[in-house]
Amino acid sequence: METVVKNQQKAVDMTKVKKKKGAQSIVREYTEAILVAVVLALFLRTFVVQAFKIPSESMMETLLVGDYLLVNKFIYGIKVPFTDKFIVNFKDPKPGEVIVFRYPLDPSRDYIKRCVAVEGDTVTVRDNQLFINGRSIYEYYKLVKSPNNIHSNFGPKEVPEGHIFMMGDNRNNSADSRSWGFLDKKFLRGRALIRYFSWDKERHLPRISRIGSPIIHATDAFSTEHSK
Repeated sequence: METVVKNQQKAVDMTKVKKKKGAQSIVREYTEAILVAVVLALFLRTFVVQAFKIPSESMMETLLVGDYLLVNKFIYGIKVPFTDKFIVNFKDPKPGEVIVFRYPLDPSRDYIKRCVAVEGDTVTVRDNQLFINGRSIYEYYKLVKSPNNIHSNFGPKEVPEGHIFMMGDNRNNSADSRSWGFLDKKFLRGRALIRYFSWDKERHLPRISRIGSPIIHATDAFSTEHSK
């Protein structure tokens, strides 16, 4: 009888041990899965894609306040993590591309504007009309809804080596290269890719028609055929 009791106790103990090991195994599996997910998310955010929210009206009507974007961080090159140093450069920005970058006067903040000129180009603005190297550019995306101001005229100035010239589509409601200067390419974050969500805070409703829509980069506006 005593032997039977001991065997039963051993069986109970073995069952407890198995349950404990099983619980530990489940915890380990979940922990490993979470760690892998975190590492993957950090990798994607650092090197491939990043979410960005539009906070101001400076890029209307192309981008509205409340648009949520995915930004392609891989397109211009790969940077040393947490620095502005490129390890590899894949391509340079082109005029017409909508780009996210670190604000030169406060690198802790991200800005989004449109590149309108690259190194070697001469930029002139007269009564909100953009001229690149003396050619009038047909900016079909441009919004001018307020009177001319101090930024309605600019230049001519040549874009220095290693820099680009950024302007907001909402031409008289944008702090851009006309006020803070040329953008050093080391501050590039990436090119706007797609709107994955859009929220109208005034109507308290999502903008269904904008969700999933790609960002149009008006590189054609800067071609010879579309310039005057």
